[in-house]
Amino acid sequence: MEESLSFSGSLVVYISEWLIRLVMLFVIVNRHAPRTAVAWLLVVFFLPWPGLLLYFLIGENRLPRRRIRLRKALLERYGDVRRLEVLGSRESASRIDDRFLPTVTLAEKLGFMPIRFGNESLLLADTDGVIDQLVKDIDAAQKNIHLLFYIFAADETGKRIGLALERATQRGIKCRLLVDAVGSRDFLKQVAPHLKAVGIEVREALPVTFFRAYVARLDLRNHRKIVVIDGRIGYTGSQNIVNVDYGYKSLKYYDLMVRLSGPVVVELQIVFANDWCAESDQSLADVELSPCEEAPFFDEGDAVQALPSGPLSPVENYQRQVVTAIHAARQQVTITTPYFVPDEVFLEALETAALKGVRVELIVPAKSDQPMVAIAACAFYEQLLESGVHVYLFHEGLLHAKSMTIDDSIAFLGSSNFDIRSFRLNFEINMIFYGAGFTKKLSRQQAFFREKSELLSLRQWQSRPFYKQAIQNILKLLSPVL
Repeated sequence: MEESLSFSGSLVVYISEWLIRLVMLFVIVNRHAPRTAVAWLLVVFFLPWPGLLLYFLIGENRLPRRRIRLRKALLERYGDVRRLEVLGSRESASRIDDRFLPTVTLAEKLGFMPIRFGNESLLLADTDGVIDQLVKDIDAAQKNIHLLFYIFAADETGKRIGLALERATQRGIKCRLLVDAVGSRDFLKQVAPHLKAVGIEVREALPVTFFRAYVARLDLRNHRKIVVIDGRIGYTGSQNIVNVDYGYKSLKYYDLMVRLSGPVVVELQIVFANDWCAESDQSLADVELSPCEEAPFFDEGDAVQALPSGPLSPVENYQRQVVTAIHAARQQVTITTPYFVPDEVFLEALETAALKGVRVELIVPAKSDQPMVAIAACAFYEQLLESGVHVYLFHEGLLHAKSMTIDDSIAFLGSSNFDIRSFRLNFEINMIFYGAGFTKKLSRQQAFFREKSELLSLRQWQSRPFYKQAIQNILKLLSPVL
């Protein structure tokens, strides 16, 4: 009797596993690009039940319908702000290389933000210096302060910014703070209750609950870093509100931020307003969204354009933008990123640029706080090296800056890594800088990263142990789902 029950149970499991494989074969192939589909089919075929559960949780880039409807309504509401006359002149426009004029149009169509001239762009590479400057700006605020961060830590740095916000609130300044539910979970438990009690509005982005699993993918995160003060000053880049040594084995993080003044700050304000309304159902007043009359216009300033991206977009905004820019390169492309898991289109763009004689440099950390992602990245190095791409491993600390420069003509800086997750899944914000002014500043900082790095050779990389190659190639197959 017991043997019969055991046999029946085994048969049920066997049949159910094959039903899962067959059904998911049609579901996955119909809903995903070939490379992503292959990765998911591998998981489901080898582990049917766990694979089915994992796919249910993180397999599709779905968000609540309410958020999708809200986005459409907000785009219509903020349309007048986006369409305001763009201040500039023929002299300002002439500083943009003709090759990258299509990039301006593409960014506007993908991110709905026009190019803005006359901005002051201050590149900040010292993590503690960024916090010092941010505290000064918060203490000088006169109207409102808006912050959005993936990680807002309950450490010394987080408490320091919290105290600055508390002082601002005591002066009558309206303070709004939006943080990611996963990246800032300790802060939300330990610090946020006190900040709320003193009058600071704190909201969590994309909360993780069991119910939400039915209406939205759980691992979609808000990875943006945005500060807007009085509509006049903006910050964005790769740095979170956290101690500099918070990362892997106390390695110092190397980040890059930009402090912006000028007309482009309104674009950061709009991105914040979208996310704030999505999580709180509170719309910012029109006066807070209008370009600040006190915002300066710098005649010799930078031409800058914001490009928000995320799963609400019908296409992969940032991936298309950087690929288009890479194809226009003539002399050099330099990329810094902590996580490098490229899709086929981005990988081919890098290889094509290198093969046609452009010096392509990829600078990544030698040690990572995401081991599986780092191993998957290693599987792409040989292919890149064979194409002539120069791969550098940064040994000074954990390189966390996400940047790209091309030909001293255009620069990209923001929160997005150059990997599949940032391209497709996370809510990101990146700034595009046109002209040699800011691009050369960023290139000098990239040169510092390069000097502190080891240049890989193809022969050296091919001599790595076979077992490492095998592990890297296995994770490479799974890279679309990492």
